Amino acid sequence: MAQHTQRQHVWPAGIKWLRYEAPLRLCHENRWILRRRYLVILCILPFFGCASLVPQNASVHTMVAEPGGGLSSEALPSFGLSGRIAVKGSKESFSGGVQWHHAEGRDNILLLSPLGQALAQLERSSEGVHLTTAERENYYASDVESLTEQVLGWRLPIIGLQYWVQGKNSPLTSSAIDLDDEGRVAAIRQDGWEIVYSSYFPAEPALAATPQGARVRLLQLKRSGLQIRLVVDRWDSVDTNGMLD
Repeated sequence: MAQHTQRQHVWPAGIKWLRYEAPLRLCHENRWILRRRYLVILCILPFFGCASLVPQNASVHTMVAEPGGGLSSEALPSFGLSGRIAVKGSKESFSGGVQWHHAEGRDNILLLSPLGQALAQLERSSEGVHLTTAERENYYASDVESLTEQVLGWRLPIIGLQYWVQGKNSPLTSSAIDLDDEGRVAAIRQDGWEIVYSSYFPAEPALAATPQGARVRLLQLKRSGLQIRLVVDRWDSVDTNGMLD
């Protein structure tokens, strides 16, 4: 049961890092990093330079949710999105396109260069995580965060992000949720991450009277110096098999 309190930023006392079951295949990691570095250096600064966070004087109230509560009581729907992602503050910076299909616990994420070339494909299922680079190099692990940090140089928190990108908290851990005057999510603090929502698409006509009718357009994630900025250009419907409707 969610409780309403005054706004406060409470961070978890510790961060649990996931461990993968088998060593990653990293024999060509350096070559992969060098080949992609020139693609991101020219566009990473402009992408973050226009960041706009929720105004400090905005009127919000905070809802503290325990595991299983908050805004995620219903099953997570399947979705597809296309947009742009920028990362800075980690071992490697990145800026480019992203295509993400999510359906029933399975994810397929394609990372693109600013010119639209495929750089990496990430597939997650109950069996584990598989990442393929543009050079056809294959890497495996049991969790996404460990694999992306080892191969790409930055952690992608997909377990939480599959909820956060839809303006919801993950039901797996406790969280603090800031709601604005219109009932939309302004920020979520969970698992050591702060997620700030800067823009939404106009609400669908049938749901215009409810906050749930507006889809997220722009969000920014922060944790321990790492910043991930995600701009959604288009939302798509995906069936239970992960195919676009």
